[in-house]
Amino acid sequence: MKLIIEILLMGLAMLLGSYLVPGVHIDGFGSAVIAAILIALANATIGTILRILTFPVNFLTLGLVSFIITVLMILLVDSMMTSFHTSGFFAAALLAIVVAVIKGLFGAIAGESEK
Repeated sequence: MKLIIEILLMGLAMLLGSYLVPGVHIDGFGSAVIAAILIALANATIGTILRILTFPVNFLTLGLVSFIITVLMILLVDSMMTSFHTSGFFAAALLAIVVAVIKGLFGAIAGESEK
């Protein structure tokens, strides 16, 4: 049950991010959920392999390479879906930041309600 809620919240964060970031368009909530699932799968598979291969550089740049890999995974999903579009690298980078902040807010709200 918790996994389903996490997926739906990630879809909501993606949809909100698409409204806030110029250059990002998602057709609807269903497309946002699918994009969120695909980004999570891409990060878990291809992203993990890339993070392992780039560990020394990632260590030296204090995690910047890991952020760039996440942006590249967003661009990969963008190329796979017709209902999710970003206008380029910088729009995808801003979307990654906005979605991370929104997910953090969701986590803070959920953390407060559990206490």
